[in-house]
Amino acid sequence: MRLTDKAMICRDRVRELTRIETEKFVSEHARSKALFERAKSSLLAGVPMNWMVRWAGPFPVFAKEAKGSWIQDVDGNEYLDLCLGDTGAMFGHSPEVVVEKVREQAAKGITMMLPTEDSIWVSEELSRRFNVPYWQVAMTATDANRFSVRLSREVTRRNSVLVMHGCYHGTVDETLVDLRAGRVIPRRGNVGPPVDPSVTTKAVEFNDVPALEEALADRDVACVLCEPAMTNRGIILPDPGYHDALRRATRETGTILIIDETHTICCGPGGYTLAHGLSPDMVTIGKPVGSGVPAAAFGMSQQVADAVMDRIVDDGTDESGLGGTLSGNALAVAAMRATFEGVITEEAFERMLPLARRFEDGVAAAIADFGVPWHVTRLGVRVEYHFRENPPRNGTEAEAAKDAELEKLLHLMMLNRGILLTPFHNMALISPSTTAQEVDRHTETFRECLQSILA
Repeated sequence: MRLTDKAMICRDRVRELTRIETEKFVSEHARSKALFERAKSSLLAGVPMNWMVRWAGPFPVFAKEAKGSWIQDVDGNEYLDLCLGDTGAMFGHSPEVVVEKVREQAAKGITMMLPTEDSIWVSEELSRRFNVPYWQVAMTATDANRFSVRLSREVTRRNSVLVMHGCYHGTVDETLVDLRAGRVIPRRGNVGPPVDPSVTTKAVEFNDVPALEEALADRDVACVLCEPAMTNRGIILPDPGYHDALRRATRETGTILIIDETHTICCGPGGYTLAHGLSPDMVTIGKPVGSGVPAAAFGMSQQVADAVMDRIVDDGTDESGLGGTLSGNALAVAAMRATFEGVITEEAFERMLPLARRFEDGVAAAIADFGVPWHVTRLGVRVEYHFRENPPRNGTEAEAAKDAELEKLLHLMMLNRGILLTPFHNMALISPSTTAQEVDRHTETFRECLQSILA
């Protein structure tokens, strides 16, 4: 049992509800179950990428089609999608302007290993939004982060990378770490780490300025790679003054500051960087910039660009560890241009932000009314509720509040009622297609779930 002065959650009740909801899920997803059984003979774990089994049911839902803020599965069930591809489709599934541009470009050529005019437009737009002048196009945010780390090592002639405990920057080896009793160790679930991560990586808690300053004091860190607000273990907001201290410490020690905006583009058209006036040395971004077409980018300051230019253009560039044959392909940059022109816009955020506040207020009111020791936090149009009374300040506090059993039940109940939350935590995204009625539908369902759990 978990007790507060207002509410009690019975674990036996949680387990019984999980059994009931699992039976309901299985009965309503016969086609998905059959496809999953078939897939297990040819796809590892029965899915094209292993994390697709992380949904709450005993097998994944197989999708048929998606548009805007809705998904339909192969059994004919429809879902209000608040996951939105875990940010990959943050601005809605298949925006018409992007679909048309992709269709047009695919007919003219998908990849030629040659630049197109769209690539110039995209780089100019990224420069305007994020205030760093030079850009390169990659396929994923993982690539963008990996390439930025390599360039940082080249510029500084240092080897170490510093990240925040609980961070997520894709599958970059140096970032798949945990901090335990002051030691950097491989993150739980990290498959085949190539070296002891303590050789390559330092880690500190987010919002811990003294620890950050101490870690940088030896001047052996090439770069600090961080999200401006953490999102992987629940939303963790920076303390007032934290970013000023981070920028000051990196400048004083000659350390490159890389801001990963892949998730925090939820704060506005120029991400957290533009919204809060940050001045990083490098910026990385992926997932939503092509509206689901694989695309990413990394930008750099004039100083970083000057330091690496000779190495980028010399005859060995194809063996430098930067880029790939499909990086910057014509289809990807066409999708990026259409996305920035017609999807990730000021007008879209003017619609999304009030709905995100409505979502936050609805969840907060339900938490208060039912007296559960939880909280809700909003970061732009990203909203998350967590099983902790007060918002965490770092990864350790967020991790301690995890409740896998309760989370699975809540996600399963939502899914059975036609709502998809991000499977890795209780996160919801508001897209330009989301309506006030859909936000209220989630609030009503959230209340229904709480009522059942606390009965």
